[in-house]
Amino acid sequence: MSQRTGFFSSSVGQKIVIGLTGFALFLYLIIHIAGNLIVFFGPAAFNRYAYVMEYGNPLLPVIEIGLLLIVLLHIWKTVAMFLSNQQARPARYEMKKRAGRPSRKSFASTTMIVSGLTLLVFMVIHVKTFRFSPEYPWPAGGRDLYRQELEALSNPFVVGFYLLAMAAVGSHLWHGISSALQSLGVDHPVWTRRILGAAKVFAFFIAGAFMVIAVWAYLQQGGRVRA
Repeated sequence: MSQRTGFFSSSVGQKIVIGLTGFALFLYLIIHIAGNLIVFFGPAAFNRYAYVMEYGNPLLPVIEIGLLLIVLLHIWKTVAMFLSNQQARPARYEMKKRAGRPSRKSFASTTMIVSGLTLLVFMVIHVKTFRFSPEYPWPAGGRDLYRQELEALSNPFVVGFYLLAMAAVGSHLWHGISSALQSLGVDHPVWTRRILGAAKVFAFFIAGAFMVIAVWAYLQQGGRVRA
């Protein structure tokens, strides 16, 4: 047991845990955006989807707790590795430069902590808005999540913050997916480039889709702030 604990506390072990938890969260985002896109089919379809997810799935509490633990573990190991790297290199570089190819250093990779912290703030607000706020009943059963989402995104300042957070999602995934796969040993002279390309496509699609939903929801309200 001590050997296993020591391994996961090591640099390699931390990277593996970060990679596994990050990849799990990436898969969740794929499922989450797929469900959210149903909002374009109208309130009946979207609220039916919400009802099935919330009331037709007895494992939902277990899934939510598991997701929370994955998020916390991902944050914990990422912060621990960041602090460890800072201690190992106490003297900061005077000026950062792009290493150029074949280096993977980019804006996304050098701002992972910033984008991660932005997402943490967003997640707290997001959960509070859609899980711990007043709800509207839906006549067919469950809650009117369609109305709740559109009202939450009726304020231009909220939408602006949402777009900023989704940009952070895209930036985080842009580097995070390929980094996670590399940490898990999925790296090959030929396939690496394809993996990096696929990671960018997924990052762009997920972040872009969420942005489109936010703007669409705001425009559905006539572009005004609801009282």
